[in-house]
Amino acid sequence: MLRAFKRFCVLTPMAKLYFYYSAMNAGKTTTLLQSSHNYHERGMQTLLYTPVFDTRYAKGMISSRIGLQSEAIPFCQNFHFFDDIKTRMRTLSNLKCVLIDEAQFLSKQHVFQLTQVVDELKLPVLTYGLRTDFLGEAFEGSRYLLAWADELTEIKTICHCGSKATMNARVDQDGKIVRHGEQIEIGGNDRYIALCRKHYNKDVPHSNDHK
Repeated sequence: MLRAFKRFCVLTPMAKLYFYYSAMNAGKTTTLLQSSHNYHERGMQTLLYTPVFDTRYAKGMISSRIGLQSEAIPFCQNFHFFDDIKTRMRTLSNLKCVLIDEAQFLSKQHVFQLTQVVDELKLPVLTYGLRTDFLGEAFEGSRYLLAWADELTEIKTICHCGSKATMNARVDQDGKIVRHGEQIEIGGNDRYIALCRKHYNKDVPHSNDHK
């Protein structure tokens, strides 16, 4: 009985704010969808959220590279997580977890609202995202998740050299690395590669701003 209880606890996080971060193509979305599936398998309800501008597959759809997918609630800059989740709890009697995909695109205010969800609504919030952009700069959402989350977990992936990849490089249509452009540009393997810091610094030309 004790063994079964411990297994259940592993699958059911406490009411904390969790940030699972990594470089590109480490399996963050797959992990998110598997976590949600684990709850559903035990008759529990979850809420999934994804940025409104991520329409690679469809608006409000979370899809992994290995084919797993699930519908999600799209959020925008003016979205209020605490109010939305509190309202949905009135009809979701067995809501046990909130999961956020592409959490790097959260705003500071979004992250604060998620701390309120944990502290006041007593729901665990699992966020998944990148730590830094293609310039090596922290995203706003990631910066505040790293500062305010109760639990931080790195999901590891590897560089082409076999070392741990920690950086995200953007590539053009010819596969050449670029270091200019807007911070937000949605894409997958066609636009980004994960590199270790050594190869990121070697392969990516730095502008005078980074000297």
